[in-house]
Amino acid sequence: MPFNISTCARPNILALEPYRCARDDYKDNGTNILLDANENAYGPGLDLSADGKLINGESESNDSKITIDLLGLNRYPDPHQHELKQLLCDLRNTHVHTQKSITPENLFVGVGSDEAIDALLRAFCAPGVDKIITCPPTYGMYAVSAQVNDVGIVKVPLDASNDFAAQPDKINAKLSEDSKIKMVYLCSPGNPTASLVRKEDVRSILEHPTWNGVVVLDEAYIDFAPEGSSLAEWVAEWPNLVVMQTLSKAFGLAGIRLGAAFASPEIAGLLNNMKAPYNIPNPTSQLAIQALQPRNLEVMYRHREQIISQRDRLLKEMPLIPGVGRFLGGQASNFLLVEMVEKGTGKASNEVALQVYERLAETRGVVVRFRGKEPGCLGCLRVTVGTEKEVTRFLEEMRDVLDEVFAGKISKLSKGVEEEREREASGVVA
Repeated sequence: MPFNISTCARPNILALEPYRCARDDYKDNGTNILLDANENAYGPGLDLSADGKLINGESESNDSKITIDLLGLNRYPDPHQHELKQLLCDLRNTHVHTQKSITPENLFVGVGSDEAIDALLRAFCAPGVDKIITCPPTYGMYAVSAQVNDVGIVKVPLDASNDFAAQPDKINAKLSEDSKIKMVYLCSPGNPTASLVRKEDVRSILEHPTWNGVVVLDEAYIDFAPEGSSLAEWVAEWPNLVVMQTLSKAFGLAGIRLGAAFASPEIAGLLNNMKAPYNIPNPTSQLAIQALQPRNLEVMYRHREQIISQRDRLLKEMPLIPGVGRFLGGQASNFLLVEMVEKGTGKASNEVALQVYERLAETRGVVVRFRGKEPGCLGCLRVTVGTEKEVTRFLEEMRDVLDEVFAGKISKLSKGVEEEREREASGVVA
């Protein structure tokens, strides 16, 4: 046959390394405590009955008003999602950052924030020509989507010595040097750093005097940050600002895959023109609309307060465990970035972190995330905040596992094997 995939497929796609998601390593077997993917451990922000089940548009309990029109699944969904967009605008029109109001014309909704990440690259970056800036350590999908679209990546690391703050002066210098850079991706709160990007730093990049490009601010975890932190409504002031959000985190709806990009009407129009005609399924939009109703927002806010309470508990109790070092970055999310350190020296150690990560998952059923290979994150684990019961078990298991590591009960790996296992553990995108 003349067909040869190695010469037929695009070279940048052939060169892609398969990325792994959080559930690729350790599955949910019903007993594991999953503190690795930054999901909401308290469940959906919906006022559900005790078992959470729905039967053909009616809940099993009159206490719940959640409905899904299963009989309408023979029809294509609304291609414009005006009602959903208006509710998202209502949520973010806080008038903290501007007296202007955003409207549905400022919104694109997609299959999680990942669809917006990809759509922005396709809208603004010519394959094989243009570039983006990312600020590691950061969310891995920016780089994955860039490679899929054959877009170059310029890295301007966060300032690890300053709580992983963005470095706008260095970003602006790169923008002045290279006109092929079309977008800057910033994560606020950062993943895995949990640090907010300062408003003045975003403004500094937006005000670059010569750069013709777009600043993309990823606010996936913004609802865990202090009130007024979101800059979503600020897109009414800045034509080159895009703010991405999702219902996966604080709203506890990762399973419906609903993301939004707030932007100027011109940018939002481009993204909406590009999308598949019916990209948001009916059940997804129906659940999202109901999650944004006052009764269900109360559930989300209650879950958020419980998460923040357990986050504060981890900040207080984890340092009491021998082998736990510093918390790095910020505290504006539903996860924490924390060092594992050597016995005696107190130095951050990837060897200790990797052994703790693997042993917690494989012998204790507690799954966290190893982040030790990322810039400024030597010896670090990222720990999602769980329920009170999960946090209690996590703290107990963490203490026991570190005792075992320091007692020498885990065999020392060869350098090559350890580095390979670190690389694999660090390769999870979520």
